[in-house]
Amino acid sequence: MRIIANLDEFSTLVGQSLGHTPYLTITQSMVDQFAEATGDRQWIHTDPARARAESPFGASVAHGFLTLSLAPQLLASLYRIDSVKIGINYGANRIRFTQAVPVDSQLRLQATLKQVEPQPAPAGQRGLRATFDCVFERAGSNKPVCVAELITLFFE
Repeated sequence: MRIIANLDEFSTLVGQSLGHTPYLTITQSMVDQFAEATGDRQWIHTDPARARAESPFGASVAHGFLTLSLAPQLLASLYRIDSVKIGINYGANRIRFTQAVPVDSQLRLQATLKQVEPQPAPAGQRGLRATFDCVFERAGSNKPVCVAELITLFFE
């Protein structure tokens, strides 16, 4: 994990890779909990026996949005900005789910700090809008499973 003192130091990292996270196993339990939380109980996600028999992937697969929702957890394993009091997910400019993620896959995230811009902040605080190029990778595959340009607001 990279420890960064403040937003000024963080801003010097524009254009640089923040590295790769450790791999995280996508379990059927994670998929089932996500299905329950979102109401997306499509059989390709929640019925492993049927998915093995009928799906083109030969197994149940994670929801694309489950993969994407792991970004904050994975990014938090890459860096910490000591001066930041709060970080807020601001949105995305681009998201593509480029490959299925079968249950029991190992995923990791590679992130590059693409851009930073000052962000209006409450009096006495400083804000920064950071845009990250995020590539979710599955162990054993040369093709990303998800690519996304994600935006976070930081306040110190």
